[in-house]
Amino acid sequence: MNLTFLDLTRCQINWIHEDTFQSHHQLSTLVLTGNPMIFMAETSLNGPKSLKHLFLIQMGISNLEFIPAHNLENLESLYLGSNHISSIKFPKDFPARNLKVLDFQNNAIHYLSREDMRSLEQATNLSLNFNGNDVKGIEPGAFDSTVFQSLNFGGTSDLSVIFNGLQNSTTQSLWLGVFDDTDDKDISSAMLKGLCEMSVESLNLQKRHFSDFSSTTFQCFTQIQELDLTATHLAGLPSGIKGLNLLKKLVLSVNHFDQLCQINAANFPSLTHLHIRGNVRKLNLGVGCLEKLGNLQTLDLSHNDIEASDCCNLQLRNLSHLQTLNLSYNEPLGLQSQAFKECPQLELLDLAFTRLHINGPQSPFQNLHFLQVLNLTSCFLDTSNQHLLAGLPALQHLSLKGNHFQDGTIMKTNLLQTVGSLEILILSSCDLLSIDRQAFYSLENISHIDLSHNSLTCDSIDSLGHLKGIYLNLAANSINIISSHLLPILSQQSTINLSHNPLDCTCSNIHFLTWYNENLHKLEGSEETMCANPPPLRGVKLTDVKLSCGITVVGIFFLIVFLLLFTILLFLAVKYLLRWKYQHI
Repeated sequence: MNLTFLDLTRCQINWIHEDTFQSHHQLSTLVLTGNPMIFMAETSLNGPKSLKHLFLIQMGISNLEFIPAHNLENLESLYLGSNHISSIKFPKDFPARNLKVLDFQNNAIHYLSREDMRSLEQATNLSLNFNGNDVKGIEPGAFDSTVFQSLNFGGTSDLSVIFNGLQNSTTQSLWLGVFDDTDDKDISSAMLKGLCEMSVESLNLQKRHFSDFSSTTFQCFTQIQELDLTATHLAGLPSGIKGLNLLKKLVLSVNHFDQLCQINAANFPSLTHLHIRGNVRKLNLGVGCLEKLGNLQTLDLSHNDIEASDCCNLQLRNLSHLQTLNLSYNEPLGLQSQAFKECPQLELLDLAFTRLHINGPQSPFQNLHFLQVLNLTSCFLDTSNQHLLAGLPALQHLSLKGNHFQDGTIMKTNLLQTVGSLEILILSSCDLLSIDRQAFYSLENISHIDLSHNSLTCDSIDSLGHLKGIYLNLAANSINIISSHLLPILSQQSTINLSHNPLDCTCSNIHFLTWYNENLHKLEGSEETMCANPPPLRGVKLTDVKLSCGITVVGIFFLIVFLLLFTILLFLAVKYLLRWKYQHI
């Protein structure tokens, strides 16, 4: 058999006997989550030639000797979360050489010894997850002999235990965050000195509290390249922090800054990625707060209640290498002409759900010659401004979702005429009633158009006549009867979604219904494509509709009777006329 993935989650399996999977040679992923297992035979996993991923979550396992070691030589990931395991010591014959992911989250592991870890010495670049175990002790040297891809000690209350136990260890990523229900001990600068005795590139301290936050807090962060301080209750970062020259990515989301300058960006001269999302307080962008970050490539300032009447050149001064900018879900922003002149290398700009006030007739985006993705979802734009999108020669993906067009119509002359390079266009939820036949003529490279959740009728399909091979989403509109002359337009597209339309399933729409069942391979959302009329067929899927719109036996009978009566009446009429004619000769 060619089965490669088998999910047996919560199937009340108690026993797995010898050679149960003997016939499944191609099986690579086996999920046994949530089964109250009593017994697994030593050869129960024999059969698959390359079993790589095994999920034994929530099975009541308390000892790793319960797991059959036969035929696991190719195992790459083993998930043992939410069991009752207290020791990670594997049997001597357990094949750990190819393991890349070993997940022990939410068990009862409180102490890690050198002997426990010795069984994993064969593994390289292992990702080891102890999240939710609250480890209280680690034998010195336990983690010396293996280079790890990641270590996760999330939820551990006392981090001094972790830092002391990981001396001389090497890991790409170290996750030391906590959760809302964790009663954790505050982090001190002295505690973080443990980082000087280990090699770490990425560090996550999510939701931790700092007892004494100062420039000396970071003195052992010299090798750190990624630092996540999400929700660490910070109101500012101290100036004069030394030794963070290697830091490339900094996450400061869900903190308590009043102004962007409070992060003291000059501390991070090599930073390429900065994320400050969901700040607890209204964030003021200030002026030039990030100008020392000349290498910054990605900046995420979404969900911060940012408000500015003149954005964004002063605020983003000297960010000439910026490629991705996210200002979505903020308060109103005023944009002047060339509002992003300081960021000429932008490739992605996300302004979704931020009300934009465009000051002047010229485009605020006109200098962004490399911009490929522009998200203007629900920005309350003046879509009648035909120059709004001028100067974007490389734009490929544009979302205007939730913006309204005058009189609910996209006219022949519109703002899309300046973005002929577009490949993906999102116009859903724009309250559209109609589209001019030539509205999309300038979109020569388009491959995806989303017109869902509008009030378009079948007449709007005419505007797509020149397009071929595109993905077309017309879901949730007001389309009921599609005339036969429009069917060739649909036929020349690659994928069409007509779900959630009030489709007519009477003989008036028989040409479309026939076409629909002949082109199911092109149609998306067929499970939600249903009849709205006539009432007896309301809610029936189009694929289940069988209409007979020819002449029935009863119809033929009445037709014959009609023709017979018509012939008799005609004969009597001719006879009457002839008699009348002869009487008047």
